Amino acid sequence: MFALSAQSLHRPLPSAVMAVKEKKKSRNLGFGVGRSRVGYRIAAALPEEDEKRTGLASRRNESRCESARPGIDNLVTSNVGMSTNILWHDCPIGKLERQKLLAQKGCVIWITGLSGSGKSTLACALSRELHCRGYLTYVLDGDNLRHGLNRDLSFKAEDRAENIRRVGEVSKLFADAGVICIACLISPYRKDRDACRALLPDSTFIEVFMNVPLEVCELRDPKGLYKLARSGKIKGFTGIDDPYEPPLDCEIVIQMKDGGCPSPNAMAEQVISYLGKNRFLQA
Repeated sequence: MFALSAQSLHRPLPSAVMAVKEKKKSRNLGFGVGRSRVGYRIAAALPEEDEKRTGLASRRNESRCESARPGIDNLVTSNVGMSTNILWHDCPIGKLERQKLLAQKGCVIWITGLSGSGKSTLACALSRELHCRGYLTYVLDGDNLRHGLNRDLSFKAEDRAENIRRVGEVSKLFADAGVICIACLISPYRKDRDACRALLPDSTFIEVFMNVPLEVCELRDPKGLYKLARSGKIKGFTGIDDPYEPPLDCEIVIQMKDGGCPSPNAMAEQVISYLGKNRFLQA
C-alpha cells in the first residue's frame, strides 16, 4: 500500500495510455469515429474489418435517429394544382399579432372599372391620405404589375383570368401581413373578382366600383387606348370589343354627381369612411 499525493491525482496520463483509451472509446461508439483530430488518427490505424464494423454501426444508429425524430411520421403532404407533396408551415406570429403591431386590420380594397374611370387616381389618393394618418398601405396597380409579375401574360381572356388570380393571391398575402392593400385593375370579369373575394376571410375584401360611363372614360382617354381600339389597332379592348361585367353587390360605388366626377380627395374620404365604420382602422 502506498499513499497518493493530491498532485499525483491531477497529473496527466502518459500519451500511450491516452491513445489506448481513445481507441477503445472509438471502437465502442462506432459512429463517433472521426469526430475529433484524435479520432481521425485512430480511424486511420484501425484494421479493415473494424472499419466495416464501425461503419455499419454508424448507419444503423443514424437510421434509428431519423425514425425516432418526433412528429416526422405524422406530417401529411398535399397536392395543390400542379404542385405535389407540399406542406403548409405555420408561423407562431400570425395575422392578429401583426395587426396589433400596426394598429390596423389587414384588408384588400379592390378598385374595378373601365380604363380611364379613375382607378389609379383613387388608389394613389387613398394611399396618400391613409399614410398621412399613420396607416400602412400598398398599391397593386394593374399596369405596374404587368411590368414584372405578370409580364408574361397577354390580354386574352385566359391570360386576364390568370392576371387577376395572381394579383388576388398577392393581395391576400398583404392583407395577412396586416397591410391595407389597394388593388386597382380593370378586372372585367365578375367570376374572377368573386374568386379573389373567396380567398379572403371575414369580409376583408372591399370591392370599389368606379361607376363612370363609357363615354366619359372615352372622352378622357388618358393613354389614347380608346382611339386605337376604335380604329381597330387594339383588339379585345374592354368596353369596345370585350365586355365589362359590373359588380352586382359591391361594398362601395364611386359615381358622378350633378354631371361631374368627385375629386380624388372626396373619393378617398368615401372609402376611408367605410374603413372607419367597419373598424379596419384599429387593431
